[in-house]
Amino acid sequence: MKKQFLIPTRDEVTPTNQAIFDNLKKALGFVPNLYAAIAYSDTGLARYLAYQNAKTTLTNKEKEAVNLIISQVNECQYCLSAHTVIGRMNGFSDEQILDLRRGKSENPKLNALVQLAADITRNRGNAADETVADFYANGYTNENLVDLILQISDKTAMNYLHNLTDIAVDFPAAPAL
Repeated sequence: MKKQFLIPTRDEVTPTNQAIFDNLKKALGFVPNLYAAIAYSDTGLARYLAYQNAKTTLTNKEKEAVNLIISQVNECQYCLSAHTVIGRMNGFSDEQILDLRRGKSENPKLNALVQLAADITRNRGNAADETVADFYANGYTNENLVDLILQISDKTAMNYLHNLTDIAVDFPAAPAL
């Protein structure tokens, strides 16, 4: 049985995290529940947000494609819901979002990216030679591979946190596949 993991309020977190809550509320209009859960750690939320917002060679659309497939592989309902909303904000249609969650895209470059991301996640850091070769054949570089691994690690951490804590999803539910 999971330990009850409550969502801390602003008053229940450290002053450092209270300031971050205030900034999130200004920027997003609310503090996402999973971010609030990270605030149980005095340094965790700032560290995570810096990591999540660091520069990358991946475009926002590519990052969202990766976030969707990783969250699907890791069966994280919170992140699937959040990244369905963010995917729409980045120009993906509902059908494209469902395809990305299935590990495919009509765009060959994006298809190679999500195929590799899914393979790496399913195989705990390993991938089939053909999948890696297709990634490079579609124009990706070693730099992109490093950034992909970092994106996978970001999303996997949040998937694991939600799957372990079962924090309430505060986004519209992601459609079923």
